Amino acid sequence: MYKVDLPVDQSSQNAVERRRAAESARKDRIFNTRLRVMGLDLQALGQQQDEVLVQQDNNEKQKRTDLQSDLTKFWSTHQRLEDSHSADLNSHLMGASTLSVPESELGPASMQIFEGENQGVEDRKKEQMKITERNLRTQKEDNERRRMAEKHRGADVCGPPESGDECTRGGVQKSVLCGLGQLNHALAAEQAERKREERRQEERENLAEMWHTVTSDMMTENAEAAEQPGGGRPPRVLTDRWKGMSPSQLNAIHKEREAQCEEKQKQQDKERSLNTSFGLLLLKSSQAAEEEEQREAQLRRDRRMAMDAHNRLLAKEQQTHQEYLDKILYTNKPTKDYFRQFNTSSR
Repeated sequence: MYKVDLPVDQSSQNAVERRRAAESARKDRIFNTRLRVMGLDLQALGQQQDEVLVQQDNNEKQKRTDLQSDLTKFWSTHQRLEDSHSADLNSHLMGASTLSVPESELGPASMQIFEGENQGVEDRKKEQMKITERNLRTQKEDNERRRMAEKHRGADVCGPPESGDECTRGGVQKSVLCGLGQLNHALAAEQAERKREERRQEERENLAEMWHTVTSDMMTENAEAAEQPGGGRPPRVLTDRWKGMSPSQLNAIHKEREAQCEEKQKQQDKERSLNTSFGLLLLKSSQAAEEEEQREAQLRRDRRMAMDAHNRLLAKEQQTHQEYLDKILYTNKPTKDYFRQFNTSSR
């Protein structure tokens, strides 16, 4: 008989694994000090975490809403369209915008038009208007000539009419050509006269410019052209127009330099005299100090000689007294028997 591989029953093994897992969980629960002593509610903790997240989300939304409202309020208060620099352009030149700051509180940095600025603006506008008018007239004349030329070209291209008198058409065509020729001659003469006028105007402007250049401060080297009044401040010198100093300025500089040299010489003489006096004073004080030092040295020398003589005298007296003691007073020296008589009994 053949052996058949029957499925093995895994129920007992699974039951053993479940018991082992339960025992491991029980050990973790028993030997975990935090869970055993304090306790831990996972559901409550999860709920608290969800509440904190919701509160944070609400706070963030509220903060964004407040920021947007503050920004909108700032735009409507401090960044209005009518307060911008281009408000007059955006309002189609309906008038200047109202300033939010009083004119009395505006400083020098707020000025936009200065005295002496944009001089000759009326003359420039008139000249620009003349140039524009001349260009428009030239364009109009060119368009008229072009229209007449096209009309004449169209009359030449067209064939004979279907009905009518060819002589009459030829007379009309001749009259048209004659009028066109006269118009062209008139336009050519006008254009030539305009060119001559423009040439004369250009010559006059060139002559005026040359005269202005010849008589200008640059050619005449006028020294006053380099001085610019400062409006209450000291005058400044324009370096691009300065042509050098005048004789009066040079004399003033020479006089000032001589005065400074004399003042410096006087100061040097004064310092030299002070240095000499100070040197004499130092010399006298050093001589007095040297004499005082010599006197002190002589006194120390005399005191040392007197002390040496007194010491020799004391040494001689001590030597004489010692000889007296050794040779006269202490001649009989005690023997052993003399010392043996003391401390012989207890009484």
